[in-house]
Amino acid sequence: MQLREVIRRRRMVRAYDPARSVPEDVLARVLDAAVRAPSAGFSQGWDFVVLTDAQDREAFWAATTDPGREPDSWLRGVSTAPCLILCLSDRDAYLDRYAEPDKGWTDRDEARWPVPYWDVDTGMAAMLMLLTAVDEELGALFFGVPPQAHPRVRETFGIPVGRRIVGVVAMGTPAPDRRSPSLRRGRRPVAEVAHRGRFGVPWSPAG
Repeated sequence: MQLREVIRRRRMVRAYDPARSVPEDVLARVLDAAVRAPSAGFSQGWDFVVLTDAQDREAFWAATTDPGREPDSWLRGVSTAPCLILCLSDRDAYLDRYAEPDKGWTDRDEARWPVPYWDVDTGMAAMLMLLTAVDEELGALFFGVPPQAHPRVRETFGIPVGRRIVGVVAMGTPAPDRRSPSLRRGRRPVAEVAHRGRFGVPWSPAG
């Protein structure tokens, strides 16, 4: 599939066919794409916890949802995904890398990073997973873990203190799902978000 077509077809899929697992060779290609994401200083401060066993996926949903509440339509759909990939960032991998002689930030001061690139780069890896899923004729979704659930997820899956849960990629064969109400907002046009030369000057193709 051509890249433009992959980008055009990518959408957040919120319901899956639970009877159709993600083949191991496809999952291997998805993860191979993820580790090819760019990272500052080639720090590669990311880890991915892959949940394909039903018991592990059930443990994830048990750790992130309130058992006393009736599942909403979002949860009923996404919890059918046969594969969940927890995307973790590692700040210390970047502080250590930039303390090396070719970078020279030996103080390991986090203030040198006005933007946490460990999270940014992990997000880029997640995007490559989403695009690869489309290329493999699958659907995928990136979603966050509620803040109050982070400790339970850490304990359940043995996630070290030094890793941050940036988000989760759900993946599988798409099932019919309702159109997200958010799409009624429409996509902002390029001329509204791109600026030529300085902020406030709308970008348009030269010539």
